[in-house]
Amino acid sequence: MQVQRVVLNSRPGKNGAPVPENFRLEETTLVPDLKDGEVLVRTLCLSVDPYMRCRMNEDPGVDYVAPWQLSESVDGGGVGVVESSRCSTCSEGGVVTSFNWPWQTYAVMKGSVLQKVDPQLVDGHLSYLLGAVGMTGLTALLGVREKGNVIQGANQTMVVSGAAGACGSIAGQFGRLDGCVRVVGICGSDEKCRALVDDLGFSAAINYRQEDVPTRLKEHCPDGIDVYFDNVGGAISDTVIAQMNRDSHVILCGQISQYNKDVPYPPPLSEEIHETLRRKNITRERFMVLNYMHKAEAALCELSQRVKSGQINVLETVVNGIENMGDAFCSMMKGGNIGKQIIKISE
Repeated sequence: MQVQRVVLNSRPGKNGAPVPENFRLEETTLVPDLKDGEVLVRTLCLSVDPYMRCRMNEDPGVDYVAPWQLSESVDGGGVGVVESSRCSTCSEGGVVTSFNWPWQTYAVMKGSVLQKVDPQLVDGHLSYLLGAVGMTGLTALLGVREKGNVIQGANQTMVVSGAAGACGSIAGQFGRLDGCVRVVGICGSDEKCRALVDDLGFSAAINYRQEDVPTRLKEHCPDGIDVYFDNVGGAISDTVIAQMNRDSHVILCGQISQYNKDVPYPPPLSEEIHETLRRKNITRERFMVLNYMHKAEAALCELSQRVKSGQINVLETVVNGIENMGDAFCSMMKGGNIGKQIIKISE
């Protein structure tokens, strides 16, 4: 069986932005001689996500993901269909997903690393299993619930950075559903601003590339900021924290503005921001969804119901073809996507 796969061709360097040439498309032959417990899967769609930038380094800087190895198949979130099986829990024709799916058109995988999924969970939109009704949605929902301290009727204001990305776009909607009276998104284009307000129900959106962020925050958050869902870190986050209220909460989800730099995770803060956090008693604890997987089943059910009922709207940027994985990844790292970046591999 002829298979296309994407391998890591080179590392970008600790302080370098990734480029498509860091990835290489290869043709290889797969012999689907299944052992007990194995299945042959056909890949339907794959995901690219900001955390993957850390996996491009020899040392990812965190202990919960492994670095990608040079000249070996890259992996990440994927969904596909079982073509043949020698695993009792995976039947032919079944839809399966995994957090460690190889970037290949077909693959032999252990059934034990695959999760069976019911397509009705997402009304047949299987790519949603990699986003709004998958790990991304879990991160948004559980981040807001576990670290945001959102209270119905408390007149709270939430700000979301990276708001038009896969996670931020869901997190802001849950902030609104859970009771925030204002949800303000920060993103990088007028098109994204329009999508946040018109499609997702954000109260307002700020284009950080074109607008004065401190001034616009004051306008849109007249009572200060109570909850900050932080996906980007850096100067934007410093600006938001400076306008946060006493006893408010930072949900430290991601720091994409820092991922191309040789800094530890989470990146260090300035003395001024440390002092602001201390003086105003602002909580800023790192959020890792993997620590809350005991709540995943119930949360996925809620995500499914909210999406199917239209309470949560899903935005996606879809690229076709495994040959475009590198381009799609680099575009996502520069903010080229609106919502979840998906690569469609087969029908």
